[in-house]
Amino acid sequence: MNKKVILEDLGYKDYKEVWEYQESLFQSIFDIKSKNRKESLNIPTDNYFLFVEHPHVYTLGKSGDISNLLLNERQLKEKNASFYKINRGGDITYHGPGQIVGYPILDLDNFFTDIHKYLRFLEEIIILTLAEYGIQASRSEGETGVWLDVGTPFARKICAMGVRASRWITMHGFALNVNANLGYFDNIIPCGIRGKGVTSLNVELGKEKVDESQVKEKLLKHFQEVFQAVIVSREPIVS
Repeated sequence: MNKKVILEDLGYKDYKEVWEYQESLFQSIFDIKSKNRKESLNIPTDNYFLFVEHPHVYTLGKSGDISNLLLNERQLKEKNASFYKINRGGDITYHGPGQIVGYPILDLDNFFTDIHKYLRFLEEIIILTLAEYGIQASRSEGETGVWLDVGTPFARKICAMGVRASRWITMHGFALNVNANLGYFDNIIPCGIRGKGVTSLNVELGKEKVDESQVKEKLLKHFQEVFQAVIVSREPIVS
């Protein structure tokens, strides 16, 4: 099993461009697994972890309800936002500046073949990272992602998650609000869940801006701990 994970920080990139890049990495792993199966080989498969920050965009999962987007095409343009219906699980979410998005493209055969465990591990990475900032975060039963003040009238989501997995290869991932413009969440019913708020790390800390590079370092540290992986950095292929 190959537990090395190739890290690429893509910086500020268009959603569709990165989606297509994810697909290409996914396909490269899929092709090796298919060759191994057909030819009784044992060629190691790669694993990837992408960091990225997107321009304003709303994405709707394959089982999502389009009525949870509260903007029409004209209003999207006015807000300089785009919209995509995509092939991950979950409902609608927002990505934008000030949000750290993490896309692990992993061959879970290198780790464990349990998608529910995978989601819980992703949540654990976020929970451990937020704890370093003195924030007690937790899971909300039946609602994937990471929340604050669960079970109270003040429950609010700080990290959304949605993944796709096929042949135990993962795509998509998590979106952690660090310095996010929360006003953009007013244009959707986030994750299709009514009556619950959304928050950002800078808001919770009472700061104008949180150092996103430090947050990334903490996320990677806990990713390696939780998945027992080894991060290997390389320059992004997407220019």
